[in-house]
Amino acid sequence: MFKSKYELGSAKGAISKEVIDKFMEQYPLFKEFHRDFVWQDYPMKKYDVRDETKKDLEKRFTYHPPINDQAERYVLLRDKAKELAYLTVELSPYSREQSVALTHLDQFVMNVNAAIARNE
Repeated sequence: MFKSKYELGSAKGAISKEVIDKFMEQYPLFKEFHRDFVWQDYPMKKYDVRDETKKDLEKRFTYHPPINDQAERYVLLRDKAKELAYLTVELSPYSREQSVALTHLDQFVMNVNAAIARNE
């Protein structure tokens, strides 16, 4: 359950459902954000999480300090990606497509580093 510093639903400093509803009318983006949380007045269905999913989430969201030569490989991969990024901006016009290409390159670096960190 998501709670503010005033602890939603408690007698002291409680935020009423009406206040939340009015706020969500004024800020539609908050409504999108809000639907992913469980507030006291807005119960949501929860699914059972499979054991293999729990294991995967623990692996994904746990810090993996570099071991052996991992740090050096991270630097090498990042440096090569930076070379490709410079080549990209030097040989293509500034555009949405160039930005997308650089974003994918950034994601490549993050994912290859994660592959090394999580699987060795």
